[in-house]
Amino acid sequence: MMIEVDSCEIHRKNPIENDFCMDDYVLVRNYKEAIWVMITLLAKIFIKDRDHIEEQKVRTAYGILSGAVGIFLNLCLFVGKFMAGFLSGSIAITADAFNNLSDAGSSIITLLGFKLANAKPDPEHPYGHGRMEYLSGLFVSILILFMAIELIQTSVGKMIEPEKMENNITITMILVGSILVKFYMMLYNKRLGDKFSSGSMKATAKDSFGDMISTIAVLISTIVYTLVGINVDGYCGILVGIFIFYTGVNSMIETINPLLGQAPDREFVAQIEEIVKGDPTILGVHDLVVHDYGPGRIMISLHAEVPAKGNMLETHDKIDNIERLLKERLNCHATIHMDPIENDDEATRELKGQVNGILQKIDNQLSMHDFRIVPGSTHTNLIFDLEVPFQYDKSIEELIAQIQQEVKMVGEKYYTVITIDRK
Repeated sequence: MMIEVDSCEIHRKNPIENDFCMDDYVLVRNYKEAIWVMITLLAKIFIKDRDHIEEQKVRTAYGILSGAVGIFLNLCLFVGKFMAGFLSGSIAITADAFNNLSDAGSSIITLLGFKLANAKPDPEHPYGHGRMEYLSGLFVSILILFMAIELIQTSVGKMIEPEKMENNITITMILVGSILVKFYMMLYNKRLGDKFSSGSMKATAKDSFGDMISTIAVLISTIVYTLVGINVDGYCGILVGIFIFYTGVNSMIETINPLLGQAPDREFVAQIEEIVKGDPTILGVHDLVVHDYGPGRIMISLHAEVPAKGNMLETHDKIDNIERLLKERLNCHATIHMDPIENDDEATRELKGQVNGILQKIDNQLSMHDFRIVPGSTHTNLIFDLEVPFQYDKSIEELIAQIQQEVKMVGEKYYTVITIDRK
Protein backbone atom coordinates (compact mmCIF):
# COMPACT_ATOMS: atom_id res chain seq x y z
CA MET A 1 0.00 0.00 0.00
CA MET A 2 1.40 3.40 -0.98
CA ILE A 3 0.47 6.55 0.93
CA GLU A 4 1.22 10.06 -0.30
CA VAL A 5 2.34 12.59 2.29
CA ASP A 6 3.57 16.15 1.76
CA SER A 7 6.63 15.82 3.99
CA CYS A 8 7.98 14.02 7.02
CA GLU A 9 8.66 17.18 8.98
CA ILE A 10 5.76 16.53 11.36
CA HIS A 11 7.34 13.24 12.38
CA ARG A 12 10.66 14.83 13.20
CA LYS A 13 9.11 17.62 15.26
CA ASN A 14 6.28 15.87 17.07
CA PRO A 15 7.15 13.32 19.79
CA ILE A 16 3.83 11.54 19.36
CA GLU A 17 4.38 11.12 15.65
CA ASN A 18 7.99 9.96 15.66
CA ASP A 19 7.45 6.22 15.29
CA PHE A 20 8.60 6.39 11.68
CA CYS A 21 9.37 9.09 9.14
CA MET A 22 8.20 9.40 5.52
CA ASP A 23 9.48 11.15 2.46
CA ASP A 24 6.93 11.95 -0.25
CA TYR A 25 6.14 8.23 -0.61
CA VAL A 26 6.49 5.46 1.92
CA LEU A 27 5.74 1.78 1.77
CA VAL A 28 3.64 1.02 4.84
CA ARG A 29 4.84 -2.39 5.96
CA ASN A 30 2.13 -3.34 8.45
CA TYR A 31 -1.36 -2.34 9.53
CA LYS A 32 -0.21 -0.55 12.71
CA GLU A 33 1.89 1.86 10.70
CA ALA A 34 -1.00 2.34 8.26
CA ILE A 35 -3.34 3.19 11.14
CA TRP A 36 -0.84 5.66 12.58
CA VAL A 37 -0.37 7.33 9.21
CA MET A 38 -4.11 7.95 9.10
CA ILE A 39 -4.09 9.40 12.63
CA THR A 40 -1.15 11.61 11.72
CA LEU A 41 -2.85 12.89 8.59
CA LEU A 42 -6.03 13.70 10.52
CA ALA A 43 -3.98 15.52 13.17
CA LYS A 44 -2.12 17.43 10.46
CA ILE A 45 -5.42 18.65 9.03
CA PHE A 46 -7.36 19.44 12.21
CA ILE A 47 -4.81 20.14 14.99
CA LYS A 48 -2.63 23.22 14.99
CA ASP A 49 0.63 23.61 16.94
CA ARG A 50 1.15 19.86 17.28
CA ASP A 51 4.85 20.43 18.00
CA HIS A 52 4.28 20.99 21.74
CA ILE A 53 2.66 17.69 22.57
CA GLU A 54 3.27 18.06 26.32
CA GLU A 55 0.92 21.01 26.49
CA GLN A 56 -2.53 20.26 27.84
CA LYS A 57 -4.28 22.07 24.98
CA VAL A 58 -2.70 19.78 22.39
CA ARG A 59 -3.65 16.72 24.44
CA THR A 60 -7.21 18.00 24.59
CA ALA A 61 -7.19 18.59 20.83
CA TYR A 62 -6.27 14.95 20.20
CA GLY A 63 -9.04 13.84 22.56
CA ILE A 64 -11.61 15.98 20.75
CA LEU A 65 -10.38 14.69 17.38
CA SER A 66 -10.73 11.12 18.62
CA GLY A 67 -14.28 11.80 19.81
CA ALA A 68 -15.29 13.55 16.57
CA VAL A 69 -13.95 10.69 14.42
CA GLY A 70 -15.78 8.21 16.65
CA ILE A 71 -19.10 10.06 16.29
CA PHE A 72 -18.83 10.20 12.49
CA LEU A 73 -17.81 6.57 11.99
CA ASN A 74 -20.33 5.17 14.47
CA LEU A 75 -23.20 7.09 12.84
CA CYS A 76 -22.13 5.69 9.45
CA LEU A 77 -22.05 2.17 10.91
CA PHE A 78 -25.47 2.64 12.50
CA VAL A 79 -27.05 3.59 9.19
CA GLY A 80 -25.38 0.71 7.33
CA LYS A 81 -26.16 -1.96 9.92
CA PHE A 82 -29.72 -0.78 10.47
CA MET A 83 -30.35 -1.18 6.75
CA ALA A 84 -28.72 -4.63 6.82
CA GLY A 85 -30.78 -5.67 9.86
CA PHE A 86 -33.99 -4.44 8.23
CA LEU A 87 -33.26 -6.33 5.00
CA SER A 88 -32.13 -9.55 6.70
CA GLY A 89 -34.57 -9.64 9.60
CA SER A 90 -31.66 -10.35 11.97
CA ILE A 91 -32.16 -9.14 15.52
CA ALA A 92 -28.41 -9.49 16.11
CA ILE A 93 -27.57 -7.10 13.25
CA THR A 94 -30.23 -4.62 14.34
CA ALA A 95 -29.01 -4.78 17.95
CA ASP A 96 -25.46 -4.30 16.70
CA ALA A 97 -26.64 -1.21 14.79
CA PHE A 98 -28.10 0.38 17.91
CA ASN A 99 -24.93 -0.59 19.76
CA ASN A 100 -23.05 1.61 17.27
CA LEU A 101 -25.57 4.39 17.88
CA SER A 102 -24.79 4.18 21.60
CA ASP A 103 -21.09 4.23 20.68
CA ALA A 104 -21.68 7.55 18.98
CA GLY A 105 -23.10 8.74 22.29
CA SER A 106 -20.00 7.35 24.03
CA SER A 107 -17.81 9.34 21.63
CA ILE A 108 -19.79 12.48 22.50
CA ILE A 109 -19.11 11.77 26.19
CA THR A 110 -15.40 11.29 25.43
CA LEU A 111 -15.33 14.56 23.50
CA LEU A 112 -17.11 16.45 26.30
CA GLY A 113 -14.84 14.81 28.87
CA PHE A 114 -11.71 16.14 27.21
CA LYS A 115 -13.28 19.55 26.74
CA LEU A 116 -14.41 19.84 30.36
CA ALA A 117 -11.12 18.43 31.66
CA ASN A 118 -9.31 21.32 30.00
CA ALA A 119 -11.36 23.93 31.88
CA LYS A 120 -9.30 26.36 33.95
CA PRO A 121 -9.06 25.97 37.74
CA ASP A 122 -11.59 27.94 39.78
CA PRO A 123 -12.11 28.67 43.51
CA GLU A 124 -14.22 25.50 43.91
CA HIS A 125 -11.73 23.34 41.95
CA PRO A 126 -8.26 24.85 42.53
CA TYR A 127 -6.50 21.84 40.98
CA GLY A 128 -8.45 21.98 37.74
CA HIS A 129 -11.00 19.60 36.24
CA GLY A 130 -8.70 16.88 34.91
CA ARG A 131 -10.67 14.07 36.56
CA MET A 132 -13.58 14.79 34.24
CA GLU A 133 -11.68 12.65 31.75
CA TYR A 134 -11.77 9.73 34.19
CA LEU A 135 -15.49 10.31 34.72
CA SER A 136 -16.15 10.29 30.97
CA GLY A 137 -14.33 6.95 30.74
CA LEU A 138 -16.52 5.65 33.58
CA PHE A 139 -19.71 6.77 31.78
CA VAL A 140 -18.55 4.99 28.60
CA SER A 141 -17.99 1.81 30.63
CA ILE A 142 -21.50 2.06 32.12
CA LEU A 143 -22.97 2.43 28.62
CA ILE A 144 -21.07 -0.69 27.55
CA LEU A 145 -22.66 -2.64 30.44
CA PHE A 146 -26.18 -1.42 29.60
CA MET A 147 -25.78 -2.37 25.95
CA ALA A 148 -24.49 -5.82 26.94
CA ILE A 149 -27.51 -6.45 29.19
CA GLU A 150 -29.91 -5.24 26.49
CA LEU A 151 -28.26 -7.46 23.88
CA ILE A 152 -28.49 -10.52 26.14
CA GLN A 153 -32.19 -9.89 26.87
CA THR A 154 -33.00 -9.44 23.17
CA SER A 155 -31.02 -12.55 22.25
CA VAL A 156 -32.88 -14.70 24.79
CA GLY A 157 -36.15 -13.66 23.15
CA LYS A 158 -34.69 -14.53 19.76
CA MET A 159 -33.74 -18.00 21.03
CA ILE A 160 -37.29 -18.62 22.27
CA GLU A 161 -38.94 -17.37 19.08
CA PRO A 162 -36.43 -17.54 16.19
CA GLU A 163 -37.38 -15.63 13.05
CA LYS A 164 -36.55 -16.15 9.40
CA MET A 165 -33.39 -14.40 8.22
CA GLU A 166 -32.19 -13.16 4.87
CA ASN A 167 -28.66 -12.75 3.58
CA ASN A 168 -27.07 -11.38 0.43
CA ILE A 169 -23.76 -9.97 -0.70
CA THR A 170 -24.75 -6.41 0.31
CA ILE A 171 -25.47 -7.43 3.90
CA THR A 172 -22.22 -9.41 4.06
CA MET A 173 -20.19 -6.50 2.71
CA ILE A 174 -21.78 -4.11 5.25
CA LEU A 175 -20.82 -6.43 8.10
CA VAL A 176 -17.27 -6.95 6.80
CA GLY A 177 -16.84 -3.19 6.36
CA SER A 178 -18.12 -2.63 9.90
CA ILE A 179 -15.54 -5.07 11.28
CA LEU A 180 -12.71 -3.25 9.49
CA VAL A 181 -13.92 0.16 10.67
CA LYS A 182 -14.15 -1.01 14.30
CA PHE A 183 -10.70 -2.55 13.99
CA TYR A 184 -9.36 0.83 12.90
CA MET A 185 -11.19 2.64 15.73
CA MET A 186 -9.84 0.17 18.28
CA LEU A 187 -6.25 0.69 17.12
CA TYR A 188 -6.26 4.49 16.95
CA ASN A 189 -8.00 4.86 20.32
CA LYS A 190 -5.62 2.39 21.93
CA ARG A 191 -2.61 4.13 20.40
CA LEU A 192 -3.73 7.56 21.59
CA GLY A 193 -4.80 6.15 24.96
CA ASP A 194 -1.33 4.66 25.52
CA LYS A 195 0.45 7.83 24.35
CA PHE A 196 -1.59 10.10 26.62
CA SER A 197 -2.34 7.64 29.46
CA SER A 198 -6.02 8.34 28.81
CA GLY A 199 -8.49 6.03 30.55
CA SER A 200 -11.31 7.48 28.43
CA MET A 201 -9.59 6.61 25.14
CA LYS A 202 -8.62 3.16 26.43
CA ALA A 203 -12.25 2.51 27.41
CA THR A 204 -13.36 3.55 23.92
CA ALA A 205 -10.75 1.21 22.41
CA LYS A 206 -12.10 -1.69 24.46
CA ASP A 207 -15.63 -0.78 23.41
CA SER A 208 -14.55 -0.86 19.76
CA PHE A 209 -12.89 -4.24 20.28
CA GLY A 210 -16.09 -5.60 21.81
CA ASP A 211 -18.08 -4.23 18.87
CA MET A 212 -15.70 -5.87 16.41
CA ILE A 213 -16.10 -9.27 18.11
CA SER A 214 -19.87 -8.71 18.23
CA THR A 215 -20.08 -8.03 14.49
CA ILE A 216 -17.86 -11.04 13.71
CA ALA A 217 -20.29 -13.23 15.66
CA VAL A 218 -23.23 -11.70 13.77
CA LEU A 219 -21.48 -12.34 10.45
CA ILE A 220 -20.83 -15.97 11.42
CA SER A 221 -24.48 -16.46 12.41
CA THR A 222 -25.73 -15.11 9.06
CA ILE A 223 -23.28 -17.29 7.11
CA VAL A 224 -24.28 -20.39 9.12
CA TYR A 225 -27.95 -19.67 8.46
CA THR A 226 -27.30 -19.18 4.74
CA LEU A 227 -25.24 -22.37 4.34
CA VAL A 228 -27.04 -24.90 6.58
CA GLY A 229 -30.32 -23.18 7.52
CA ILE A 230 -29.65 -23.26 11.28
CA ASN A 231 -30.61 -20.09 13.13
CA VAL A 232 -27.94 -19.40 15.77
CA ASP A 233 -28.70 -15.68 15.84
CA GLY A 234 -29.88 -15.66 19.47
CA TYR A 235 -27.05 -17.88 20.73
CA CYS A 236 -24.42 -15.67 19.11
CA GLY A 237 -26.11 -12.62 20.58
CA ILE A 238 -25.88 -14.05 24.12
CA LEU A 239 -22.20 -14.95 23.74
CA VAL A 240 -21.44 -11.51 22.36
CA GLY A 241 -23.43 -9.85 25.16
CA ILE A 242 -21.47 -11.75 27.82
CA PHE A 243 -18.18 -10.79 26.17
CA ILE A 244 -19.18 -7.12 25.95
CA PHE A 245 -20.28 -7.17 29.62
CA TYR A 246 -16.89 -8.57 30.65
CA THR A 247 -15.13 -5.88 28.62
CA GLY A 248 -17.27 -3.19 30.26
CA VAL A 249 -16.46 -4.42 33.77
CA ASN A 250 -12.71 -4.38 33.08
CA SER A 251 -12.95 -0.93 31.54
CA MET A 252 -14.91 0.35 34.55
CA ILE A 253 -12.27 -0.95 36.97
CA GLU A 254 -9.53 0.85 35.03
CA THR A 255 -11.38 4.19 35.16
CA ILE A 256 -12.51 3.86 38.81
CA ASN A 257 -9.04 3.13 40.21
CA PRO A 258 -7.54 6.61 39.58
CA LEU A 259 -10.70 8.20 41.01
CA LEU A 260 -10.32 6.15 44.20
CA GLY A 261 -6.63 7.04 44.48
CA GLN A 262 -4.59 4.11 43.20
CA ALA A 263 -0.92 3.66 44.01
CA PRO A 264 1.44 5.54 41.69
CA ASP A 265 3.30 3.70 38.96
CA ARG A 266 6.56 2.16 40.26
CA GLU A 267 8.53 3.58 37.36
CA PHE A 268 7.22 7.08 38.10
CA VAL A 269 8.25 6.73 41.76
CA ALA A 270 11.70 5.52 40.72
CA GLN A 271 12.11 8.55 38.42
CA ILE A 272 11.19 10.92 41.25
CA GLU A 273 13.69 9.34 43.63
CA GLU A 274 16.42 9.34 40.98
CA ILE A 275 15.96 13.06 40.30
CA VAL A 276 15.82 14.04 44.00
CA LYS A 277 18.78 11.87 45.01
CA GLY A 278 20.73 13.18 42.03
CA ASP A 279 21.72 16.14 44.22
CA PRO A 280 24.52 15.03 46.60
CA THR A 281 23.03 17.21 49.34
CA ILE A 282 20.05 14.84 49.64
CA LEU A 283 20.82 11.96 52.01
CA GLY A 284 17.50 10.15 51.67
CA VAL A 285 13.88 10.36 50.50
CA HIS A 286 10.74 9.22 52.31
CA ASP A 287 7.01 9.96 52.81
CA LEU A 288 6.45 10.35 49.08
CA VAL A 289 2.80 11.09 48.23
CA VAL A 290 1.43 11.35 44.68
CA HIS A 291 -1.88 13.15 44.07
CA ASP A 292 -3.48 12.54 40.66
CA TYR A 293 -5.93 15.30 39.68
CA GLY A 294 -6.18 14.08 36.10
CA PRO A 295 -3.72 13.46 33.25
CA GLY A 296 -1.05 16.15 33.22
CA ARG A 297 -2.13 17.39 36.67
CA ILE A 298 0.06 15.44 39.07
CA MET A 299 1.10 16.89 42.45
CA ILE A 300 3.70 15.22 44.64
CA SER A 301 5.02 15.85 48.13
CA LEU A 302 8.00 14.21 49.82
CA HIS A 303 10.48 14.54 52.66
CA ALA A 304 14.16 14.93 51.77
CA GLU A 305 16.82 14.24 54.38
CA VAL A 306 19.57 16.91 54.44
CA PRO A 307 22.62 17.46 56.69
CA ALA A 308 21.63 19.25 59.92
CA LYS A 309 24.89 21.21 60.00
CA GLY A 310 24.62 22.47 56.43
CA ASN A 311 23.78 26.02 55.43
CA MET A 312 19.98 26.07 55.49
CA LEU A 313 19.70 28.90 52.95
CA GLU A 314 21.89 27.06 50.45
CA THR A 315 20.05 23.80 51.12
CA HIS A 316 16.70 25.49 50.64
CA ASP A 317 17.89 26.90 47.30
CA LYS A 318 18.89 23.40 46.18
CA ILE A 319 15.47 22.07 47.20
CA ASP A 320 13.83 24.78 45.05
CA ASN A 321 16.00 23.71 42.11
CA ILE A 322 14.98 20.08 42.56
CA GLU A 323 11.30 21.06 42.59
CA ARG A 324 11.75 22.93 39.31
CA LEU A 325 13.63 19.96 37.83
CA LEU A 326 10.76 17.62 38.73
CA LYS A 327 8.36 20.02 37.01
CA GLU A 328 10.47 20.16 33.85
CA ARG A 329 11.17 16.43 33.55
CA LEU A 330 8.01 14.79 34.91
CA ASN A 331 5.44 17.56 34.38
CA CYS A 332 4.34 17.49 38.01
CA HIS A 333 4.11 20.09 40.77
CA ALA A 334 6.39 19.12 43.66
CA THR A 335 6.54 20.22 47.29
CA ILE A 336 9.59 19.03 49.23
CA HIS A 337 9.92 19.15 53.02
CA MET A 338 13.46 19.30 54.41
CA ASP A 339 14.31 16.86 57.21
CA PRO A 340 17.64 17.88 58.84
CA ILE A 341 19.48 14.82 60.16
CA GLU A 342 22.71 14.41 62.07
CA ASN A 343 25.22 12.68 59.81
CA ASP A 344 28.51 13.82 61.32
CA ASP A 345 28.15 12.28 64.78
CA GLU A 346 30.01 8.96 64.98
CA ALA A 347 27.84 7.54 67.79
CA THR A 348 24.64 8.34 65.87
CA ARG A 349 25.96 6.72 62.68
CA GLU A 350 27.02 3.59 64.57
CA LEU A 351 23.68 3.19 66.34
CA LYS A 352 21.78 3.84 63.12
CA GLY A 353 23.75 1.08 61.39
CA GLN A 354 23.05 -1.33 64.25
CA VAL A 355 19.30 -0.62 64.19
CA ASN A 356 19.28 -1.01 60.40
CA GLY A 357 20.94 -4.38 60.85
CA ILE A 358 18.26 -5.41 63.35
CA LEU A 359 15.50 -4.43 60.91
CA GLN A 360 17.08 -6.39 58.06
CA LYS A 361 17.50 -9.38 60.36
CA ILE A 362 13.80 -9.31 61.22
CA ASP A 363 12.59 -8.69 57.64
CA ASN A 364 14.38 -7.17 54.64
CA GLN A 365 11.12 -5.43 53.67
CA LEU A 366 11.53 -3.08 56.64
CA SER A 367 13.33 0.26 56.43
CA MET A 368 13.62 3.40 58.53
CA HIS A 369 14.25 7.11 58.22
CA ASP A 370 14.53 10.25 60.37
CA PHE A 371 16.77 8.45 62.88
CA ARG A 372 17.92 10.55 65.83
CA ILE A 373 19.09 10.11 69.40
CA VAL A 374 17.80 11.87 72.53
CA PRO A 375 20.17 11.00 75.38
CA GLY A 376 19.16 11.19 79.05
CA SER A 377 20.62 10.49 82.48
CA THR A 378 18.75 7.14 82.90
CA HIS A 379 18.01 6.10 79.30
CA THR A 380 18.49 7.10 75.67
CA ASN A 381 15.63 7.25 73.17
CA LEU A 382 16.25 6.02 69.63
CA ILE A 383 13.61 7.85 67.60
CA PHE A 384 12.83 6.88 64.01
CA ASP A 385 10.07 6.28 61.49
CA LEU A 386 9.60 2.64 60.46
CA GLU A 387 8.34 1.87 56.95
CA VAL A 388 6.17 -1.28 56.91
CA PRO A 389 4.49 -2.80 53.80
CA PHE A 390 0.68 -2.73 53.71
CA GLN A 391 0.51 -6.52 53.60
CA TYR A 392 2.59 -7.65 56.57
CA ASP A 393 2.09 -10.93 58.40
CA LYS A 394 2.91 -9.64 61.90
CA SER A 395 0.88 -7.18 63.92
CA ILE A 396 2.44 -3.77 64.51
CA GLU A 397 2.50 -4.40 68.27
CA GLU A 398 4.42 -7.66 67.83
CA LEU A 399 6.86 -6.02 65.42
CA ILE A 400 7.63 -3.08 67.72
CA ALA A 401 8.07 -5.44 70.70
CA GLN A 402 10.52 -7.57 68.71
CA ILE A 403 12.53 -4.51 67.62
CA GLN A 404 12.67 -3.24 71.22
CA GLN A 405 13.86 -6.64 72.42
CA GLU A 406 16.64 -6.71 69.83
CA VAL A 407 17.68 -3.11 70.61
CA LYS A 408 17.93 -3.98 74.32
CA MET A 409 20.59 -6.50 73.37
CA VAL A 410 22.65 -3.63 71.92
CA GLY A 411 22.36 -1.63 75.15
CA GLU A 412 20.09 -1.84 78.20
CA LYS A 413 19.62 1.94 78.33
CA TYR A 414 18.26 2.17 74.74
CA TYR A 415 14.52 2.60 74.19
CA THR A 416 12.84 2.86 70.80
CA VAL A 417 10.26 5.52 69.93
CA ILE A 418 8.84 4.34 66.62
CA THR A 419 6.37 6.00 64.23
CA ILE A 420 4.87 3.62 61.69
CA ASP A 421 4.77 4.58 58.00
CA ARG A 422 3.09 2.41 55.37
CA LYS A 423 5.60 1.80 52.62
